[in-house]
Formats: sequence, C-alpha cells, structure tokens
Amino acid sequence: MRRTYLGEFEELVLLMVAILNGEAYGVTVTQEIEQQTGRSVTFGTVHNTLIRLEEKGFVRSELGGATAERGGRRKRLFSITAYGSRTLQEIQQQRSQLWQMVPPTSLKVSGA
Repeated sequence: MRRTYLGEFEELVLLMVAILNGEAYGVTVTQEIEQQTGRSVTFGTVHNTLIRLEEKGFVRSELGGATAERGGRRKRLFSITAYGSRTLQEIQQQRSQLWQMVPPTSLKVSGA
C-alpha cells in the first residue's frame, strides 16, 4: 500500500480512536479531543475526518447495537486497523528521533 500522510487533525483523531479502543464514534472522539486537548471541535469535523480515515484504510467501522438513548439508532463504531497502528508508530518514532536532534539551547526563550 502506498504511504499516505496524515494531517495534524487526522493524526489526533486516529490517536483518539486507538485510545478509545473499540468505543470510538463521532461523539466520544469529539468529547475526548475537547477534554484531553482543550481544543474546541465540531462533531461534523470529527465525523468527516473519521470517514476520510476509513477511506484511507487507517480505521474500519461497524454498526453497533441500537440503544434507547439514541432513539433506537445504531452507533457507527470505529477501530484502528493494522495499517493505522503502524502509521502511528512510525509517526511517533520519527518525531522522537527529531526531538532528540533538537539542541537544548534552541528551545530557550531569549529576551523574556
């Protein structure tokens, strides 16, 4: 499979799908992003990103059972694929290597 790169928000959503481990759907991902990052995001943005990640092969989805709290509607649950997991591991490794290359003096605030 050809390597597809993730944007920053796609990476964040994919991380949340991995963190939620089988309990990820639009609402839970939206809530977790807001809770963990303090970043305000809309459900529509998260939902579109989940669909795009599925089209790219990073996640897969299936319909969960109907629930009374949703008026009998079923949730579309997302889970990370092996490709998505490998991609996150590669991103983590690459960033770790780059952070190790940053000279400590380059991160000091000057003139403050």
